[in-house]
Amino acid sequence: MEWSFKNGVPIYSQIIEVMTIRIANGTYGPGEKLPSVRELALEAGVNPNTMQRAMAEMERRGLVYSERTSGRFVTDDAAVLQSLHEELAEKYFREYIERLRGLGISDEEIRKASARWLESI
Repeated sequence: MEWSFKNGVPIYSQIIEVMTIRIANGTYGPGEKLPSVRELALEAGVNPNTMQRAMAEMERRGLVYSERTSGRFVTDDAAVLQSLHEELAEKYFREYIERLRGLGISDEEIRKASARWLESI
């Protein structure tokens, strides 16, 4: 996932979203050492303090942890990672349903179409 920031949303929140997706999709695997704050800030084109704020929040949420002299690592807690997948799935399903409802599609039509699409993939 590329770094692309939207106006009106705090950059550190967008960083958390990108990093969370990278953890969820396995770009950064359980227990894997993350690049340094400076490396990530350079890659994202943001101030290191902004990246640090995002990493601190991810640590507070239990997605990453710090080892004093070794850096930050992705959690290897299976329950935390499972919860992350469930939260992201719910978020995307809600967005999908809301968009389809916004087009005037009924819940029953959404159910039928979803089942059809799932079978076809």
